[in-house]
Parts: sequence; structure tokens; C-alpha cells
Amino acid sequence: MNTNNCHSNTRRRFLKMSALFGTAALFSPAIVRAGGGDAPSLQNVNGNLVTSRSRTLGTGSCALEVMPLGFGIMGMTYNRSQSPGREQCIRLLHEAVDRGVTLFDTAIIYGPLTNEILAGEALSPFKGKISVTTKFGHEVINGKGTGRQDSRPETIRRYCDESLRRLKVDAIELFYQHRFDPKVPVEDVAGTISELIKEGKVRRWGMCEVTPDTIRKANAVQPLTAIQSEYHLMHRDVENNGVLDICRELGIGFVAYSPLNRGFLGGCINEYTQFDPDNDNRQTLPRFTPEAMRANTRIVNVLQQFGRKRGMTSSQVALAWLLQKASYIVPIPGTTKLTHLEENLRALDFSCLPQEWAELETAVAAIPVTGARYNAEQQKQVGH
Repeated sequence: MNTNNCHSNTRRRFLKMSALFGTAALFSPAIVRAGGGDAPSLQNVNGNLVTSRSRTLGTGSCALEVMPLGFGIMGMTYNRSQSPGREQCIRLLHEAVDRGVTLFDTAIIYGPLTNEILAGEALSPFKGKISVTTKFGHEVINGKGTGRQDSRPETIRRYCDESLRRLKVDAIELFYQHRFDPKVPVEDVAGTISELIKEGKVRRWGMCEVTPDTIRKANAVQPLTAIQSEYHLMHRDVENNGVLDICRELGIGFVAYSPLNRGFLGGCINEYTQFDPDNDNRQTLPRFTPEAMRANTRIVNVLQQFGRKRGMTSSQVALAWLLQKASYIVPIPGTTKLTHLEENLRALDFSCLPQEWAELETAVAAIPVTGARYNAEQQKQVGH
């Protein structure tokens, strides 16, 4: 992917300082701002940046303790244009583990299959130290996605066994239903997962992009550990549609995917960006047309202005904003660059006063978001 005209002053300053002074100096806990929020402080261990706090997704026997910031693996092989290559991706995933990241997210449909294979090769040596989560639901036949959903019990079982082999693990730490299947009652899905948990093949489960009613029905059969939905400053539906409320009520964790709006809030994507036509779904999304990106750049400018006053990049602003919303929220940004991994982790060390975050929200809300997040076909698959 070509990302021309990347004019984020804060990002350039971050990278320049990192090169000049080294990661350890840049990430000194001494620069944490006093104020509200519960931003985890970061410490240097053997030269690497490691978090000193954790968050818990779910409750009771379904609880999963993780670092407050996870890692979305998808973009390393799927839907995010060019990849730096297998060896570099493995090296970066190892760097993430070294820096304390404990939650890694993949799915059967990513590739399809290739993302799970990469995750298994890179992360299986760390079994017992980290959690690799994956997802079922999208139908995959002969290595290709069909665009249909299939969450029949026999299919879930087959996908589970295949994911176990690709991930090279004895049990899947957290197995999500990727999208709701209207042909299969959610109670049957939850019941199948309950059986897999009893058999020791799955430890916990979650659901993606579902309604509070669906969450309640599923949780009544087999308690959920996490709900995963898109959530960031340009898409805040979960605040108003009851999803965050029911997570809080039932003690379910929330995993925020695309916390940087598919990279847009980082400030390096604009109307001139060219997406790989063979491996980037952003070219199909209404929010990523040149006209929409031109209009929405005003939102990125607000984040950059907010960050310049506080020594933060726009990415760090977006992630820190999510982290302070609730202690049960864990964002999972993805990247193929070590500098961006370090930049994202640095967001854990910032804290602003509640009124500062409120001012940011007001400034962003004053700018209408141009373009829907999904095209019509993809939108049909969410919110059931």
C-alpha cells in the first residue's frame, strides 16, 4: 500500500525521537500525565517495554487476564495491502510478546487460513504465556471464503479441530463466533461451544458484532468472556445500542477491533492512498473513497491538535481514549511495523483529565463522519 503525503507532525516527531534516544528513554514512566483515567504504566525489562498492569475479560471461570492492549494479526496477511513477508511478521509478533503483549487475535477467514497458520508458527512457542484467539462462522470451502455463514454444530466442531492444528495448540483460549448465523439458533451455537469447553478443546468463547438480545440469550447457555465489535472515535455505536451496557451488566469483556479505524486515525492514509486491489478491503468501504477520506481528515486533524499539546500522536490519542472508557475494554490494533507497535504501546502510559477527553469527544462529534463503515452486503452481517 502506498501511503503518500503522510504529514503527521506528531508521528514524525515520535519516530525521530525514538531513533535519537532509543525506546527506553522515550518510554520513561516519568512523563505520565497526572489526572483521571487508569492508564497502565510501562516499565523497561531487559531493554523492552513491558506493561505493569493487566485487564480481565469476563468473570469467574470464564475470565481471561490480558495486557490492556492486544494485537490484531489480520493485516499481516489479509485485507491490508502488501505484507513485509513471513519472517518479518514472525519477528514482529515475537517483539510484541517480548514487550508484554498477551492477547493476539486471528480468524479462520483471514487469508483464509493463512493468518492462523502464521499465528501458529509465530506464537505456539509461547503457549501458556499468551492467549491466541480465533473465530469461526464465515464459510470456507477449499481455502476460499464463500461469503456465507455456517455456524451449524458440526461445522463449529470441524472448524475447531482445524484451527487447533493450524494454531498448534491443545485448546483455543477464546473462540469467537465471527458473525451471527440467522439459520442457526444462538442457543445451539452456545451449546456446541459448551460441549467443546467440557471436552477441553476450547477454554472460553465470545461473539462479534451482535445485539444485546443475542448476547443475553447466548450467555444464558454458556457464559461469554468477550464481545468483539468495531469501536473508535469515528464509530461509537456500542455506546448507544446497549452492547457496552450489557457487557457491564453481565460481566463480559469488550474487545475493540479496528480501534484506529483501519489505520485512518493514525494520520498516514488520505485521498491519495492507493490500496492493493487484490488484498485490501478498504477500497470497497464507503468510508475509504477519496472523497470520504478528504472530508474525514478533519477528524484526524482534531486528534493531532489534541495530541500536540500533550506529546501524543493521533494514534496514541485514539487508543488512550478507548482505554479510559472502561476497564473491561481491550483494543487490538494491528501493524506490520515495529515503530508503530512501540507507538501503540506508548498509548498505555498516557492519562488525561476527564474534562480533556470530553472536550476531544465534543470536537470530534462536531464533524460529521462521511461514508458508511461497510458496504450494503457486509452491513447485513452485523447487528443481529
